Amino acid sequence: MASMSEELAEIDGQIADIFRALSNGFQKLEKIKDSNRQSRQLEELTGKMRECKRLIKEFDREVKDLEYKNDPDTNKMLNEKKQSMVKELNSYVALKKQYASNLDNKRVDLFEGPGEGLAEDNGLLASSMTNQQLMDNGNRMMDETDQAIERSKKVVNDTVNVGTETAAALKAQTEQMSRIVNELDSIHFSIKKASQLVKEIGRQVATDRCIMALLFLIVIGVVAVIIVKLVNPHNKDIPDIPGLAPPVQSRRLLWHPI
Repeated sequence: MASMSEELAEIDGQIADIFRALSNGFQKLEKIKDSNRQSRQLEELTGKMRECKRLIKEFDREVKDLEYKNDPDTNKMLNEKKQSMVKELNSYVALKKQYASNLDNKRVDLFEGPGEGLAEDNGLLASSMTNQQLMDNGNRMMDETDQAIERSKKVVNDTVNVGTETAAALKAQTEQMSRIVNELDSIHFSIKKASQLVKEIGRQVATDRCIMALLFLIVIGVVAVIIVKLVNPHNKDIPDIPGLAPPVQSRRLLWHPI
């Protein structure tokens, strides 16, 4: 292990810590009798296995990146170390599936992907598989899990995009409603001003009608006075109208003898 790089040594240490935590966790799980507590313990162990799977893939990438720098013996040792990690992780996966089956837990398993036949492959015990089979099986399950994660990320991104478009549409509709409300306020104000103007015009028309009616009465009165003067010129009670000539008085004709 002295030939490992610092990155590989750090990853190896983290994986070893997780394996110890998994071992202690499953030992603790055997002592738990309550099914709810067992289910929570299994979920916690599943999370640790996910983290271990990620670290093993990172370890594998580091090994491939440093393969051309290392000698064949070092590369062989590192590959055997990776196979041992995959084998140990698969054994914990099988143990977890056994406990989950006993609890009638229907949740999707850590390494269970959408492909056909994976459930049967994951159910194989590590002791019945060769190192190469364990490595290939583990790599395949990790790749399928990564693909499922990528699909989930895509769905989340699509959901976020739809939400953004919906929010933009709602904002545009809100602005449009605000403009409509402002236009309705303007129309209401215009109608109010028009009503006031109509009332003022009505008052002016009523005033004009009163004035016209008064003038009509005055004209009728003057005409009546003139008619009375002409019909009855000797009536002293009728006042003379200024500008009107006095009535011509009748004269008696004097007859003189010839």
